[in-house]
Amino acid sequence: MQRILTTLLLLLGIAMSGVAGAQETSWWQAEWKYRKPITLDTTAAGLTTDAGRTPVLVRLHAGNFAFDGMAPNGADLRFVSGDGRTVLNHQVEQFDAALGIAAIWVDVPALRTGAPQSIWMYYGNENAAAANTAQLVFDPDYVSVLHFADASGAPRDTTAYANHARNEVALADDGVVGRGAHLSGEPLVIPAAASLQTAAGGAMTFSAWIQPTQAGANQALFSRRDGAGSLLAGLDAGVPFVEVNGVRAVGTAAVAEGQRSHVALVAGNGQVLMYVNGGEAVRLDAALPALGTDILIGGDAIVSGAAAEGTQPVAANAFVGGIDEVRLSKTARGAGLLQADVASQRADAKLLIFGEDEQTEGVSHFGFILKAMPFDAWVVVAILGLMMLMSWAIMIAKGRHFSRTSKANAVFTASFGKLAGAPLRTLGEMDRQGKAPTDMHDGSLWRIYQVAIDEMQQRHQRDGNSGYLSAATIAAIRASMDAVMVREQEGMAKRMNWLSTTIEGAPYVGLFGTVIGIMLVFVVAAMAGAVDINSVAPGMAAALLCTAAGLGVAIPALFGYNYLGARAEAIGADMAVFIDEFAARLAEEQDGRGPAPVQG
Repeated sequence: MQRILTTLLLLLGIAMSGVAGAQETSWWQAEWKYRKPITLDTTAAGLTTDAGRTPVLVRLHAGNFAFDGMAPNGADLRFVSGDGRTVLNHQVEQFDAALGIAAIWVDVPALRTGAPQSIWMYYGNENAAAANTAQLVFDPDYVSVLHFADASGAPRDTTAYANHARNEVALADDGVVGRGAHLSGEPLVIPAAASLQTAAGGAMTFSAWIQPTQAGANQALFSRRDGAGSLLAGLDAGVPFVEVNGVRAVGTAAVAEGQRSHVALVAGNGQVLMYVNGGEAVRLDAALPALGTDILIGGDAIVSGAAAEGTQPVAANAFVGGIDEVRLSKTARGAGLLQADVASQRADAKLLIFGEDEQTEGVSHFGFILKAMPFDAWVVVAILGLMMLMSWAIMIAKGRHFSRTSKANAVFTASFGKLAGAPLRTLGEMDRQGKAPTDMHDGSLWRIYQVAIDEMQQRHQRDGNSGYLSAATIAAIRASMDAVMVREQEGMAKRMNWLSTTIEGAPYVGLFGTVIGIMLVFVVAAMAGAVDINSVAPGMAAALLCTAAGLGVAIPALFGYNYLGARAEAIGADMAVFIDEFAARLAEEQDGRGPAPVQG
């Protein structure tokens, strides 16, 4: 049995290695024919701080993507994390397969510095519907994101807050990301809303790409005035500045005219900072006032009641130039995220490295289920695998033992039956002389017979009577035979309790794995913000595989247990019949006047 168990363990190891190898090449779902690896290399991009959850821009063009084999509108695009299971939210800002250009925002849950990260872009499923996760790409602290992607009308917010702009602005096709806007004197107004309110001492972030065409004096990029409180950020002859309640801090380096630059205004923890291209440019120690009025992008306006102690503030000048990717947050964004925005969105971005496209080669659906199994499920499957190995080893060993015993008993029964008129010890004497079949030695009947013959000889030697055994002596011999039968039955029942444990326990172990797997699926989906069927279904299928594995272990064990139980009962019946027959013949042999009374 030890050799059998060792062989089965070796086969399981080989199979698990094959599964692990298959996992490395398995695909997320079989319906998608193609995928493209994308590496996020923060070192090459120059990032020095972890960004955390980041909306990363994926630019597709003729130089890195052929646009072949996919839906014309990009509805079959899916992005999957490096673990091969987690579906990432994505938002399509621009997609034109005919022109060979696309801009897609992908929600990366944790962008870290150090080792590169990988994601997969899947495509090539003509039956796929467009993913409904666009509003989940930007985390809930983003309260307004304007891409300027619409061809006409006021710019629309792509978050769930729906903080759309009030007025239309001139649009241009040469934005930093797809289409952008051009401001020439009239600011972009975002109406006041509950989600845009800032409490006194609160936090907020404004960021945008700008391209000044006139480096004028005191130009406002962001303005919000509420009574005596005000927050202003802009450029003065190209030099960035921030101002809170009339107190201003000015930077040192100017933003070049005609050059695209990323600017960000971050307020919180008693400080107001302005970043240019991911680097700190201005710092002002000041807490924000309570602000709940309209937000002006690229302009400024004095509202009634803004005068303080008879001093009437002067409105800043309007910004003139291009603007794109306007974002508002109700929290103070970290420097790592702002660096990631610059590294991901600029035209010469080095954050993303595109690999060669791959095509599926008929991977089975079962392979995709294995690919989606988490580590916890593999632990359960490994436990079930050990239970399966033990049960199969027991069934094989017991089956071989019962088969040998049954064949040997059949040979013994035939040989014993041929000597019906001869003394009972005749078969034993023939065996000592080498005239009896040796195959019967593996049988339980032979072992019972030997014990009976040995008892007879011992009784004759002890009593000194070589011709007669009393009824009490025959009963004692029968008791010795019964004892051997009990020990034989105990040997046949040995380890059978493991089979019954496997039958009853394996389904519960599999169910435990399923419950844990389903819990993890929902936790991961909630953390990633992905609740569509494509992100949940693979994990659910993998979790249910644990239950299937439990049943797969229990069902063969059940069949084997019933089969071996029937074989054991048959062998036990043969032993009981032989003991009765031996005792009867022994009584007749010892009493020439008829069968002696036999007890037991």
